[in-house]
Amino acid sequence: MKKMSKKDKEPLFSAKNRKLLLGPLSSDNPVVVQILGICSALAVTAKLQPAFVMALSVTVVTAFANLIMSLLRNSVPARIRIIVQLVVIAFLVILVDQVLKAYVYDVSKQLSVYVGLIITNCILMGRVEAFALGNKPWPSFLDGLGNGVGYGLILLLVAFFRELLGAGTLWGYQVIPQSFYDAGYSNNGIMLLPPMALIIIGVIIWVHRSWKKDLIEK
Repeated sequence: MKKMSKKDKEPLFSAKNRKLLLGPLSSDNPVVVQILGICSALAVTAKLQPAFVMALSVTVVTAFANLIMSLLRNSVPARIRIIVQLVVIAFLVILVDQVLKAYVYDVSKQLSVYVGLIITNCILMGRVEAFALGNKPWPSFLDGLGNGVGYGLILLLVAFFRELLGAGTLWGYQVIPQSFYDAGYSNNGIMLLPPMALIIIGVIIWVHRSWKKDLIEK
């Protein structure tokens, strides 16, 4: 029996694997560092609940697309790899879309076509091409999971400020006291417009780069 090499015995959460999972949360975030997935960040962040559902959906699809393509990487001819990737991603997106319609129909209606457009999310294709096709299944799964969560964190952060300042609510619940409105406070409706999402993302990038000064040269 062939003995397992030291490399084969690498722990599931080794330092390398932890970096794959945790790196996209900050130092290699797909939105604020790689500047990917901006379109959906503009479209689905007017409220916290749909932003959370979109973030969860993208995370599931990214993680499992990476896992499946990593498992298939040695059996898919290079000339048709893009077609196979699209088939796998489309299958996962359709599955997620049907689950949302079955269990959170109201949110699914709010997200409208944007769930289907996960197929075109550049984070998905980017991670499959850049990582999953050249690495083993477990690291690929962690890479997809980390990038999905990193993307989701930015969506939730943007949605938090847009819903709070634009509607005075969080997750649909009123959080700004009625006494504030009685005293003259009014919601800033412009926060619910797509351009404000872009401005908030720009502020997040500025704060992040100010904190992570080593990223300024990237």
